[in-house]
Amino acid sequence: MHTRTLGQGLEVSAVGLGCMGMSQSYGPNPGDRDAMIAVLRSAVDHGVNFFDTAEVYGPYVNEEIVGEALEPLRDEVVIATKFGWDIREGQMVGVDSRPEQIRRVADASLARLRTDVIDLFYQHRVDPNVPIEDVAGTVADLIREGKVKHFGLSEAGVATIRRAPPSLLMRHYRTHRHGVATSFASRRSSARRRTDERRPSSRHRYATPRRISQR
Repeated sequence: MHTRTLGQGLEVSAVGLGCMGMSQSYGPNPGDRDAMIAVLRSAVDHGVNFFDTAEVYGPYVNEEIVGEALEPLRDEVVIATKFGWDIREGQMVGVDSRPEQIRRVADASLARLRTDVIDLFYQHRVDPNVPIEDVAGTVADLIREGKVKHFGLSEAGVATIRRAPPSLLMRHYRTHRHGVATSFASRRSSARRRTDERRPSSRHRYATPRRISQR
């Protein structure tokens, strides 16, 4: 399996598994909890070590499934999860990336994921009411405390990224939006940062500052 290095030393399989569809969004649930746990563990057997989830998927249920499935394999995998939503009575009602909220989400996600550290913790959507520097600073504090290893951003614009460079950037991507991704890559290049991105056939595009490596 090819690998990629995200940011400063976060090595992951080139093929990752986005877990959202195991509990929501893509039509009928693809299987029961036991079936989804088996899929996650089988993915590890096939060389996948990068798993993406979020508190809002479910909400909460997706992190619980990922946590249960990967707990026995924790040393072999990289788990990414996200913060940034205001969830009330099981419904997403807006964004919330206040520092105190980020800390609450981190502690709750750690418990649901059955782990003592989140490998990659990223803001799911930019909160216009909270400066990105405060968001990045809060995650930096969590990194110093040993609760998080790396910081990422999802669906952030170029100006935001420049103010708080992440280890990983996730953008929703389809082939008809290639111009958007190309524009972003060109801006990163002008700042003398090399951008490696997932193949166009993937649903999400990840930008990282390192080359692809192989095992």
